[in-house]
Amino acid sequence: MAFYSIKDLEKISGIKAHTIRIWERRYNLIEPQRTATNIRYYNDEDLKRILNVSILNQNGYKISKIAQMSDVQLRDRVIDLCLDTHNSDVQIESLLVAMLEMEESKFSNVLTNSIIKQGFESTVETILFPFLDRIGILWQAGTINPAQEHFISNLIRQKLIVAIDTEMQNFIPKADKTIVFFLPENEMHEIGLLFYSWVARKEGYNVVYLGASVPTKDLNVVVEVRKADAMFTSFVSALKKEELETLMNEIVDVIPKIPVFVMGLQVKELEPVMPKTFAVISSSTEFKLRLPSM
Repeated sequence: MAFYSIKDLEKISGIKAHTIRIWERRYNLIEPQRTATNIRYYNDEDLKRILNVSILNQNGYKISKIAQMSDVQLRDRVIDLCLDTHNSDVQIESLLVAMLEMEESKFSNVLTNSIIKQGFESTVETILFPFLDRIGILWQAGTINPAQEHFISNLIRQKLIVAIDTEMQNFIPKADKTIVFFLPENEMHEIGLLFYSWVARKEGYNVVYLGASVPTKDLNVVVEVRKADAMFTSFVSALKKEELETLMNEIVDVIPKIPVFVMGLQVKELEPVMPKTFAVISSSTEFKLRLPSM
């Protein structure tokens, strides 16, 4: 079982530590344990309760009423709210709870319901990507367990692979152009890469998918074997701005004339100075608009 400080609860739930303390005193909402030096700490059950409380409170439930609910009642109310596919914040926080509980059925229910109502592409962009960005921030802050992150990432990866397999069965080339998808060396977070390779196939482009942790020097070998009209990569793992800029320039040194589409949490957070051949992609809509000009 993981243990969390009150600041961890604030980071994960979005509820200010000061507010959590007031709720503790006034409503006995959760009861922290204390270290030998009298410092508060919380467990997974406390965190799940706070996340469910946050969902209900953001959706008009008064805290005085929430405090009277059992854990089962809290969970039932949250499940009802998850059926509203227009409320992405509720769905994202519900996925966080599913991750903490390592509960595959809860994760699948939230995601499947959204896909039915919104479609696969919209669900990935409005629910999954913000959810993964939030996990990335929590991961860097050291407030989630690696096993929980691996659990949920693999579930998402499975969904994307099924979607890609389905698309490949129906694939009809619309353009005689090829995009190579890869992650730089030591980068393992390939969910975004998988999604955009699906988008490219859906748009009728040929895809060469190399996957995670590709040595930069090997890119030259790839383009010698297979003509590449563009590359696509992503930066999620924690880097310093200077390290990220150096890595981008190393890629350009190997493939100087090939345009590179780039995405990822580090690109958004660090805002690096990028080579001229690089173009940041912020959505599938933007990606599809850029494809014909590559």
